[in-house]
Amino acid sequence: MARAPLLQLTDISLTFGGDPVFEDLSLVVQPGDRMALVGRNGSGKSTLMKVMAGLVEADRGDVIAGPGVTVGYMEQEPDLAGFETLGEFAAHGLEPGEMYKVERAGEGLKFDPARLVATASGGERRRAALARLMAQEPALMLLDEPTNHLDIEAIGWLEAELKQTRTAFVIISHDRAFLRALTRATLWIDRGMVRRQETGFGEFEAWRDKVWDDEDMQRHKLNRKIKAEARWAVEGISARRKRNQGRVRALQDLRAQRAGQIKRQGTAAMAFDAGPKSGRKVIEADGIAKRFGEKIILRSFSLTVQRGDRIALVGPNGVGKTTLLNMLIGTETPDEGQVKLGTNLELALFDQARAQLDGDMSLWDSLTGDPEMRVSGKADQVLVRGVPKHVVGYLKEFLFDEGRARAPVRSLSGGEKARLLLAKLMAKPSNLLVLDEPTNDLDVETLDLLQELLGTYDGTVILVSHDRDFLDRVAATTIAMEGDGRATVYAGGWSDYLRQRGQDDFAQSVTKVKASPSKTQAKESARSRLSFTERHRLEALPAEMARLEAEIGKLEELLSDAELFTREPTKFNKATQALVKRQEKLVSAEEKWLELEEKNDG
Repeated sequence: MARAPLLQLTDISLTFGGDPVFEDLSLVVQPGDRMALVGRNGSGKSTLMKVMAGLVEADRGDVIAGPGVTVGYMEQEPDLAGFETLGEFAAHGLEPGEMYKVERAGEGLKFDPARLVATASGGERRRAALARLMAQEPALMLLDEPTNHLDIEAIGWLEAELKQTRTAFVIISHDRAFLRALTRATLWIDRGMVRRQETGFGEFEAWRDKVWDDEDMQRHKLNRKIKAEARWAVEGISARRKRNQGRVRALQDLRAQRAGQIKRQGTAAMAFDAGPKSGRKVIEADGIAKRFGEKIILRSFSLTVQRGDRIALVGPNGVGKTTLLNMLIGTETPDEGQVKLGTNLELALFDQARAQLDGDMSLWDSLTGDPEMRVSGKADQVLVRGVPKHVVGYLKEFLFDEGRARAPVRSLSGGEKARLLLAKLMAKPSNLLVLDEPTNDLDVETLDLLQELLGTYDGTVILVSHDRDFLDRVAATTIAMEGDGRATVYAGGWSDYLRQRGQDDFAQSVTKVKASPSKTQAKESARSRLSFTERHRLEALPAEMARLEAEIGKLEELLSDAELFTREPTKFNKATQALVKRQEKLVSAEEKWLELEEKNDG
């Protein structure tokens, strides 16, 4: 016997005074559904969730919940007005004696129920809202970016809870590993249309690309048909005017069909300028330590950062990742030890709190008011990697409509704020990128582009992230902050870190992440002629050299085109410069590998 749907949306249309957000949208959520809701930033994902939750009323159409079905919604900015503590908010609506559910969720999500609402951070408020939803156990959970402000341990707890629940849920998240682990179906919002596929997020990108390829093929066929009909119209219409008026009208219809096609939003035109080359040794930390009162943040820790390194800092919230990051770049002084910065460094910082953005300023003023981007005597231009550009044109490169240029920064979504901050960073040359939680709120396409840019960036990257997929794709070295002042260096990204700890399963890792290094590891480290950092550098170098060799091969293949210099001189020059830089990096890597290998052999 077929079960009744939990929720049914029929012919939903919604506008906010402009173009439709949705038009004639229909959607059914069945018991047991585990769905990812994906789409570009600004496509309407959160709006659709609010329609499903009954918080936004559609202009037309019906939203019908099944008999006795409760729908719970965790929004990005929860309203805690009227509650004194986070626990009081999280327990609202529960029966007496059910506070244990809030306490259990609070332990897993790491928030203090006794925390006063007035002093709680935005992240603590979101965690309380998530705990409230988990404790209420509705028939359908709508989760809008639930992993934002959660550390890797809390993400692991939430992932394990959602894996075993029988409750249906729809999730919006930028965390691809989280979505792949949990979802069985995918809702894709694209230009006001919602498509559904009965496979989880792991199949989304292949599905999206096929849809777009088919769309491009249909557009190509339509253009060819229009050209053929237009040629007929020019060459023979006068001789056949009466007989072929229907064909003329058909041509007009074809042109109207093409005009009515909704153009896909492109990807942001992002690019990093590595600027002048830094010294080979970027940062050298020697025996640095830090504590705040009784809390030990870092015990004696040493690290050498070489030009071109990709280093990630991971660990629970509050363990000291940002403090270590600030010590490495010289903005915070260690209690013990010293940090030496290399020569010719130009730093670009993407801060977790987006503190470089003033919410009261417009997007226009945020760019033109930046002293490093200001063009003297030109109030409507900004300096982008040394070249003046109109401010609206530059905003469009980061997918902001002209009408948003004068909007206040505070009106932007989290993903839009991240794009604006990236626009500011990418306008300036740098050779050391420091990224503190850069992935929060970014859509899949922008994340893909950011990862690609970091892979080809000719400088050094240090980042903090809880996004496992992002760590695996970007990091060549991982520093695990394991509590009680311990910081351990591992070769590779997140998955490599787990393998080296003997924790291939993520659920195991979140319960063991605070464990001490094994005695075997300690003995091996003591026997090694290399320092811990040098040993992991030696392990990472072969993969780095293989990557450089592959890039050199591609560039040499490109430059083998004898006509390239004549046809595209700018592309030829850039490829030549890139080839020289990668050859230099390969020589440097080979020299370092030989040096460490000889030292290891003694």
